[in-house]
Amino acid sequence: MQKIIQVNDFENLIKVLGPKDENIKKLAKQYDVKIWERGNKIVVEGKAAEVHLIEKIIHNILTSEATTRPSMQNSNKESMTAANLSKFSAFFTTYKLKQVAPRTINQKKYVENLMKNDIVFAIGPAGTGKTFLAVAVAVSKLLDGKVDRIILTRPVIEAGEKLGFLPGDLNEKLNPYIRPLEDAFIFLIGPEKYNYYRETKMIEIVPLAYMRGRTLNNAYIILDEAQNSTNAQMFMFLTRMGENAQIAVTGDVTQTDLVHSEESGLRKAAKILSRIKAIKFVQFTGKDVVRHFLVKKIIEAYGA
Repeated sequence: MQKIIQVNDFENLIKVLGPKDENIKKLAKQYDVKIWERGNKIVVEGKAAEVHLIEKIIHNILTSEATTRPSMQNSNKESMTAANLSKFSAFFTTYKLKQVAPRTINQKKYVENLMKNDIVFAIGPAGTGKTFLAVAVAVSKLLDGKVDRIILTRPVIEAGEKLGFLPGDLNEKLNPYIRPLEDAFIFLIGPEKYNYYRETKMIEIVPLAYMRGRTLNNAYIILDEAQNSTNAQMFMFLTRMGENAQIAVTGDVTQTDLVHSEESGLRKAAKILSRIKAIKFVQFTGKDVVRHFLVKKIIEAYGA
């Protein structure tokens, strides 16, 4: 199927194309269609469902200016915040056409660091988008061809209760631990593409203990729930980094499930690696919680 979308305003045409046509190149790769410019028209060719999706995305791009421009009635502080956020607008479009963008200043700082730096630590309470944004940036880089694969890992440790023997093969045993990571991928790229990437090893989810002895090249590597890693595990993980690899480490030091005699590898890493300029740390607070508003209240109450 071929669809021709006419864009009457030159500025809007540039907005759709992006610098050096980067926007339409990303869309073409992400949705497996052909897109090109023909004068003041955008031509989309591919499967009907994909073409209709691209048509909706382009429409969203053309109509997004009104929703991102800060209101003149806001206070100066609020206007500056909105303006700062709008400078780093949506960096990913999900398969259901939802825009993924930072929602707080710390999230904006975090995404910028994930885009530019090889090792980034995100430390803070639940609900601040630490893992989700890291996964979204990783998927963006995978689709752009900047990395060949994404590897997610987390310590497999019981969260304060004995679960007993889990039946099934390795994947079935791991499913309760990796499900939050799978949810992020499925939200971003859909179950079909996620399953395809898992089958082809372009996305790999493994327990932290299985990382020993590996050298990871051309990969985006995310360590989730890092507060439950030991010092030895954290050191082992960070030294898996190979050529053209990037690492994101996320965790909440207030929710450690290690036994009392063990110090969290995340807490220790924050102490000894902060002096290395090339390694970036982003500290989230309750103000960055983007889940249900009561989550923020709960975090504040427990903190008090």
